[in-house]
Order: sequence, then structure tokens, then C-alpha cells
Amino acid sequence: MTWLEGALTSLALCWRIERRDGVTIGLTAHDRDLTIGGLVYRAAPGMTPSAILRGASLDADSMDVTGALSSTAIGEADLLAGRWDGARVHVFATDWTAPGETVTLGEGVIGSVETEGQMLTAELKGVAAALERPVVEETSPECRAELGDRRCRMAMAGRRRFATVTGIEGAVLTLDATEPLANCYGGGRLRWFGGANSGIEEGVARSDGATVTLRRPPRFDSPGRIELIEGCDKSLATCAARFGNAANFRGEPYLPGTDLLTRYPGG
Repeated sequence: MTWLEGALTSLALCWRIERRDGVTIGLTAHDRDLTIGGLVYRAAPGMTPSAILRGASLDADSMDVTGALSSTAIGEADLLAGRWDGARVHVFATDWTAPGETVTLGEGVIGSVETEGQMLTAELKGVAAALERPVVEETSPECRAELGDRRCRMAMAGRRRFATVTGIEGAVLTLDATEPLANCYGGGRLRWFGGANSGIEEGVARSDGATVTLRRPPRFDSPGRIELIEGCDKSLATCAARFGNAANFRGEPYLPGTDLLTRYPGG
């Protein structure tokens, strides 16, 4: 790469950020916009990375990116709403006089995000961060699978329904449709498809008729179209009676715990 060997370098740092909902943006520390691979990298001169440490060990690579919040790129409201949680980031350098050829500096996903005033600090976790997770599961009386995943194997085709939110009062949403079963969506998920909350996923604490109570109030007080996904309380009784799926239950409800020695007859 001859542009790295010259007496006067023309380096420009760039970030390609891909959200989980498919939205992709490009940012560059250069003072002018750059177009690379058909994506326009908007000028964000205040975006600067911390020291990038790369090695052959199994230690997790990490890096912090600090810069000014921009309402046209990454806004504080979207950060607090969780739209950028888990977004994939590719950090590279290019020649700003002839953008195209790049040198990869790091890649990973966005971890913790902090905001202070109009300044943003985001942690970038490298691929090796996955090695810090436990290699085996711990035992638990409740099921460790998620309803409908590859371990649960429950078909979800008829357990997803669309509805419209007609009212919001704190964490309680009023819908234009009633649930098919009592507390059908408790422990499930809700996805927004309209309004200011569009693209955000929420956890459902419980449901009752035409109302749904979220685990926390929605980020924006804006009714809209939603998708409701049934939930499960992860007990063996519910797995067997409601879903008929006890064969795939991923828990140990009858395994003695550490309190076995302290039990007494009738206790």
C-alpha cells in the first residue's frame, strides 16, 4: 500500500456501524464525507478511538470510541432506547485522497454506551470477547431455553400476532385486540413496527385481556403497530400442560439443591 509509505500520509479513520435491524451508517474522522463501497461515510471529525491493542493471545480485545453526538447519525434518544445495542462495528483506515483501499484496525460489537452532555463513549468488544462466556450451563429448576429457539423446538407460527396500541399509561399498553389465553404474552416479547418506537423490542411482564404490561415503560409515548410474541414462565408444569413440550424441557426441577442438608421432615 503505497499511500502508507509516503512522506506525507493521508490517513482517515472510518467506522461502519450495522444495527441489528439492518440500518447501516458510516462515519469518518476526516473533515469531508467519503464514499467507500457505495456507502457514504459522513464527516465526524470529533470521533476518535482510544489506543487499539491487537495481539495473538486469547485476551479479549476492546476499544473505546469517543465523539460528539449527532442527531443525524447517532442521537442520544436512540442510544437510550437501545437501538444501537449489539450493533456490529468495523473500524478501518483509508486514503482520503482516493478512498477505496482499506486497512482493518478492529471489529466487534457495541457493548456499554455512556453519554455525558453531548459527548458519547461507546465500548467496542472484539470477537475474542465471546471466550469470556461460561463454557457450560449451570443447572436450574427453570428452563434455560427460550420459547421457540432451537433447543425448545416449539413451533411459533401461530404464536405471533399483530395488534395496534391505542393507549399508553406508564408501562401498561391498551390494545385493539384481546389475548387468546390468560397471561398469554407474559414473559414474551413485543416489537414495535410503527410510531417513534419503531424497531425497538420490549420485554412483556404480563398480559390481561386487552392490556399488556411491559417490564419498563416504552421509550417514547407514541402508539403504533406492534407484534406480540407469546411467552413462557419456564416451569415444567407450563411446558407440559400448555405447550405439550416436556420432552424438550431444559431444566432440572427435581435436582436437589445446596439446601438439601438443611431440610427437615414437614419443612
